[in-house]
Amino acid sequence: MPPSLPKYRLFQTILSCVCAHVGTAMSVHADDLRVGAASVNITPPVGIPMAGYYATRLATGTHDPLNVKAIVFAQDGAKAALVALDLVTLARPTIVEARRLIASLTGVPPEAVMISATHSHTGPLLNGISTRNAVYGGDLEIAKNYTTTLAGKIAEAVRLAEIALTPAKLSVAIGREESLAFNRRFFMKDGSVGWNAGKLNPNIVRPAGPTDPAVPVVYAESRTGKPLATYVNFAMHLDTVGGLDFSADYAFTLATLLSRVKSPEMLTLFTIGCAGDINHINTGSKDPQKGPAEGERIGTVLGAEVLKTFTRLATITTHAPRARQQWIKLALPTLAPGDVDRARALATRVGSNNDPNFLEKVWAFAVLDTFGRDGQPLEVEVQVIAVSPEVAWVSLPGEIFVELGLAIKAASPFKHTLIAELANGSIGYIPTQRAYAEGNYEPISARCAAGSGERLVAAATQLLQELHATFR
Repeated sequence: MPPSLPKYRLFQTILSCVCAHVGTAMSVHADDLRVGAASVNITPPVGIPMAGYYATRLATGTHDPLNVKAIVFAQDGAKAALVALDLVTLARPTIVEARRLIASLTGVPPEAVMISATHSHTGPLLNGISTRNAVYGGDLEIAKNYTTTLAGKIAEAVRLAEIALTPAKLSVAIGREESLAFNRRFFMKDGSVGWNAGKLNPNIVRPAGPTDPAVPVVYAESRTGKPLATYVNFAMHLDTVGGLDFSADYAFTLATLLSRVKSPEMLTLFTIGCAGDINHINTGSKDPQKGPAEGERIGTVLGAEVLKTFTRLATITTHAPRARQQWIKLALPTLAPGDVDRARALATRVGSNNDPNFLEKVWAFAVLDTFGRDGQPLEVEVQVIAVSPEVAWVSLPGEIFVELGLAIKAASPFKHTLIAELANGSIGYIPTQRAYAEGNYEPISARCAAGSGERLVAAATQLLQELHATFR
């Protein structure tokens, strides 16, 4: 029997109000920021050749696991992903395939995915990176097989992060740590510019460049206050642990410390800033600075600064994630007559009893890679992702000299600009134009011509300005 008309209308009115309230709540939540984070283990098998040096080194064990970590942002129907891997570098084909998989699995568009390597020197050597990698084991089946797994694992980390999306808020602050990083290029008494000039070297006059002590921290927590993810960026090489065991270097200690303080479930994603000429070696000290203990010391000091920075975090208003890309063609270094023949002759001696000296090997591999391009310029991607007019991330495709990163930050219209080098592929060292004339390791190793770094600065600055204007 149908209800009486007055009661029925009252029920309809109540139901309509409830539905309207639910619909409004669902609409608000749909438009609010959501954040998800996830990690996937990428520790290789023992026996794979290790990266980071001009020598063959076969891994014998694991000090701490290597991972790919991902943070996904979603708001107003748009998504973006930030990804970092505990590897020395990444090849462009891996980036392309990972982005393709991510788009199909999660709907995050390729142009809104930033994938970087932390530059840990205690990770595996990858296949297809360079002539140097091939010589030191990158063409071995174990390296080839491992390399082919990376795109899928990157995509899986982003997929899991996307599944974990939860209503969240973002906070940002910039710490400052001045005791860890040092410029590794020096003006010497003989007028030259030295590289890794040695501890207590009396011939050092002064560093040939600055450092970047900034420690940007972006913190995501749920609407109920649950820690979700912390993004930390710092401009210093990850080459503190050494040895033949896999390690994420000081980034492992950093993440471990923060998880103990904040939450075991919180993900810490570390990226390396512009550190092409920056490492941890204090030439003014006689103390040794290599091994797991040194990595733990540095990770602890850096972690302490992040913890102090947590007390200064300011919540930001977020908007739909947005991204911009620019593709740039960079000229190759000029090869002189006879360079290729000499480089080939040096390469045949690598690993023999007549092994070339360090800079000879550096020069030879750079010449052979340059010659192998058959005159075709390097095509690289510069990318910017932002979720607010206050904070933006920039990707740069190589080991970037610190002054170039500082120039981008100074020109950026965003209050906080975080730069991840070795992102979306890598072409190796990218020095300042001045450094090419000064010489030594990085300019000799560079696969791009002088002035390339300044072109990247100009491109990044333009993208930052364009993207910032979209928030008005």
